[in-house]
Amino acid sequence: MSNKHSAFPLKHTVHAISLACVAMGIPKLAQAADASTDTTPVLPPIQVVGTTPLPGSGVPVDKVPGNVQVFSGNDVTDQGKSNIADFLEQDANGVNISQAQGNPYQADISFRGFTASPVLGTPQGLSVFMDGVRINEPFGDIVNWDLIPPGAISSIQLMPGSNPVFGLNTLGGALAINTKDGVHNPGGQIDVSGGSFGRKTAQLQLGGSNGTVDYFVAANASNDDGWAAHNASRVRQFFGKLGWSGETTSLHLITNLADNTLNGTQTIPLSFSNDIRQAYTWPDTNINRLSFFNLEGSHFINDTLTLDGNVYYRKYHNENVSSNVNNDFGEIDPDTGLPNTIPANNTRSLIDQEGYGGTLQLTAKGHLAGQPNQLVLGGSADIGRAPFSQFSQDATFTDDRGTIPLDDYTQVTDALTRNRYEGLFVSDSFDFAPRWTLTASGRFNYAKIDIDDLSGSQPLLNGSHSYSRFNPAIGINFSPVEKSTLYATYSEGMRAPTAIELACADPDSPCSLPNDFLADPDLKMIVSHTYETGARGHYGSNTTWSIALYRTDLDNDIGFVSSGGTAINSGYFQNIGKTRRQGLELAGSTTVGPFSFNAAYSYIDATYLSSFTENSPSNSSADANGAIQVNSGNHIPGIPRQTLKLGVDYHFATQWEVAASGILRSDVFARGDENNQDIHGTVPGYAVLNLDMHYRPTRSLDVYLLVDNVFNRQYANFGVLGANAFTGPGNGFDGANSVNEQFRGYGAPRGVWVGMNYNFAL
Repeated sequence: MSNKHSAFPLKHTVHAISLACVAMGIPKLAQAADASTDTTPVLPPIQVVGTTPLPGSGVPVDKVPGNVQVFSGNDVTDQGKSNIADFLEQDANGVNISQAQGNPYQADISFRGFTASPVLGTPQGLSVFMDGVRINEPFGDIVNWDLIPPGAISSIQLMPGSNPVFGLNTLGGALAINTKDGVHNPGGQIDVSGGSFGRKTAQLQLGGSNGTVDYFVAANASNDDGWAAHNASRVRQFFGKLGWSGETTSLHLITNLADNTLNGTQTIPLSFSNDIRQAYTWPDTNINRLSFFNLEGSHFINDTLTLDGNVYYRKYHNENVSSNVNNDFGEIDPDTGLPNTIPANNTRSLIDQEGYGGTLQLTAKGHLAGQPNQLVLGGSADIGRAPFSQFSQDATFTDDRGTIPLDDYTQVTDALTRNRYEGLFVSDSFDFAPRWTLTASGRFNYAKIDIDDLSGSQPLLNGSHSYSRFNPAIGINFSPVEKSTLYATYSEGMRAPTAIELACADPDSPCSLPNDFLADPDLKMIVSHTYETGARGHYGSNTTWSIALYRTDLDNDIGFVSSGGTAINSGYFQNIGKTRRQGLELAGSTTVGPFSFNAAYSYIDATYLSSFTENSPSNSSADANGAIQVNSGNHIPGIPRQTLKLGVDYHFATQWEVAASGILRSDVFARGDENNQDIHGTVPGYAVLNLDMHYRPTRSLDVYLLVDNVFNRQYANFGVLGANAFTGPGNGFDGANSVNEQFRGYGAPRGVWVGMNYNFAL
């Protein structure tokens, strides 16, 4: 994990600043020399970040009222991470991941206690954009990290808080990914690596420009046998960008294709912890295919007005096959009077989603009352259509808990969901006095979700739901001395319930995840209120620091309430009242001779503010009906209170570099333990150390060694309560004697990889 480019809050290198400006559509900063050939510390005068989803409306970071974090594409590729989730866990302050699915490409990303996840049914609290397009999928608002090729990334911007300009799902923050082009990334690059768990990866990048037309291509092929049984991955990603630039106008046509097969292992009960490589049940497979096209453009109307926009089309196909314990095993059939003796079932679901839309924004840079002012006006529309079908079949288990079908699949759900998300936004940055900046913004959101039963047998599915709200934000920045900033801000955001949540909101008809569609009762939209204050700055030319205090309160939060039993993902969604995430972020980085150091500390206090009753029969404190009482002040499961990230980078010779980075994370409560009283306690905290070494015999060649989890620590980053049905000999099925346990999602054991990266001119 080479930390020389790490941006724990904001690492100020010439290269990183240039990339940030390129991402915002701003001309490349003048550079005295390539940072790799000049070791003299350089402090750029300005770092520019985006304040809207579309590139082109950047403002200096010292005028942004928030603890924004920016990372360059080199930060991602230098660390050799296979996906964005792993990179953000290592580098971004306030970010944690959890491995509920048991596949490295399907991790949940949590930032300040809010989640962006590829798992259907996970409450989503972060909005994610790629080149100005919202990539929270219309069906469930999920985010598929496996579809994004790391080699195509130019910059990543993590914007905290409920910034309303970024639209729906921006409860805790927004993640904006900008991609490379041929003008700023000329030449070619080949990267090959291999090592532990049978992982073999080959990546290619090509880019060039003739002054008017430019192109960039990135392709990635990776095969991984997986560190555990039955969790192999096959990943194929392609990215292409073709651009044209005139004197006042530029256009880019962007293509992102993917064809991936991901296998998971689920969580496993604590009694299985003697061998964390085994699966609870299998198979559990996701096939993800993507065809994504985006046409973006920018036009300078005059010296003060710029028009930016995009239109896109996105087609996403998902096929999921999951194996499950039959939750009705042992139940008496009312028709026959006999107990159910089927131990297992397989569920197959299909999603064929189409999404399209666009954004248009006008940026005006000028003066107001004689003082600098930047005004942005814009609007966006995102329209999605997703047929969803689900099939079920009875099955039995093999000795190693694989399922064997007993009959053919029977369709249980055939539904069509349609989404329409529209918004109008405004943002203004006004330097009303020397060293003072006032930022005000707002967005009107409209969301409409329709669900239609196509089978004719589930009329309760039919429904139409609409939500609308104007969300404001205001912030102020003050620079008391050069190179330092104080800020304070207040913002509001909203999230509309997803089709998944609306179709699984009946406590009398619990459903399974991936979801059965059963009924369509209404849910209220979630509204967030975020307060944040902080400071950041530089000391000398090599040291940066930042501090942030924040609080986000949610009205009408939505939670997944477990229905218990041996199907640990069975339950329903409901509004659970008010919740709160509040905390502290500290970060700093410095360079001393050949050493670079960085550190980031995050404290998150995530609690329920309302009391409610939840059905969690696997919780040891549940009453005779399986209910637990959740009270105001109880901690929300899955969110660690403290996380510390440390890194050191040492250039011990001209051609050699070695880096060490570590994560220390405190314990978390398991899902299902919302009252914090289960006898199994919390999922323990952990500390993990990673290393990487680079040897660069020439400017073009980098030979590297990566070691994750150096001390081979066994640790878990996720927990859920459930009933373990495999209590027989050799962990065989014994549904009549299931035992309530804590199930855990484990991190990978030690992995070692070697690779080579070669750059060449075209």
